[in-house]
Amino acid sequence: MPRFAANLSLLFTEHPFLDRFERAARSGFEAVEFLFPYAWSAEEIRQRLDRHGLQLVLHNLPAGDWDAGERGIACHPDRVEEFRAGVTRGIAYAKVLGVGQLNCLAGKAPAGVAEGLLRQTFVDNLVHAAAALKAAGLKLLIEPINTFDMPGFYLNRTAQAVDLLDEVGADNAFVQYDLYHAQRMEGELAATLEKHLPRIGHIQLADNPGRHEPGTGEIHYPFLFAHLDRIGYSGWIGCEYKPATTTEAGLGWMRTPAPTVPGPAFGATAPSAPSAPVV
Repeated sequence: MPRFAANLSLLFTEHPFLDRFERAARSGFEAVEFLFPYAWSAEEIRQRLDRHGLQLVLHNLPAGDWDAGERGIACHPDRVEEFRAGVTRGIAYAKVLGVGQLNCLAGKAPAGVAEGLLRQTFVDNLVHAAAALKAAGLKLLIEPINTFDMPGFYLNRTAQAVDLLDEVGADNAFVQYDLYHAQRMEGELAATLEKHLPRIGHIQLADNPGRHEPGTGEIHYPFLFAHLDRIGYSGWIGCEYKPATTTEAGLGWMRTPAPTVPGPAFGATAPSAPSAPVV
């Protein structure tokens, strides 16, 4: 059975952010992740991690004005200085928090900017970020996000992410593979995981439709968990879903043993129709 990390940006949200660490530990999690730490000091977050014996496995680089609807600026030609300042800030937090990898959100493609310039800006920023993170002993992740929930998001498919990473050419840069986003855009979850496992640095989950916990939708998670064990995925899986009721009430899926998957196993359900937008 894989190891699961509670995403504190989406789970236990009935509690203030800094109180969610205790709730995660009480619920049996040994690790956490979240979108952004920057509204709090790194030191106060580190205190909560240490107090509750939790490991932080992921957070994002700064991604522009999130509250105003921005979802990253790494592909924005007019925001390069801001992006690179965010890399420095993200690394500073990572050093205090003890996290080993940071996720870079490409952002929504700005209107009127040519595809070639968008790609070159993103690649140049990734080259810069990968080098800075490598000097700090960190991995860089990039995450494809579905365009049903986030129209216009520049990076939206696994093959696109791998192609970009090939151009970046950094040995510390990987794909963050979110099963929910991948299901909505392309399906073929099991086969894609196996094909690209060496390029995948982190996995996240949610079911579809609704982006709720496993067992509420069409994705056959017991099969995928066993599949990940079989192909040798040893990293954490971030639980980045919106609880259908409360977080604690919906955690039964995490304690259900995955079945054994005999031999090569491929295929998953096909992409479904759009569901409600997600933040």
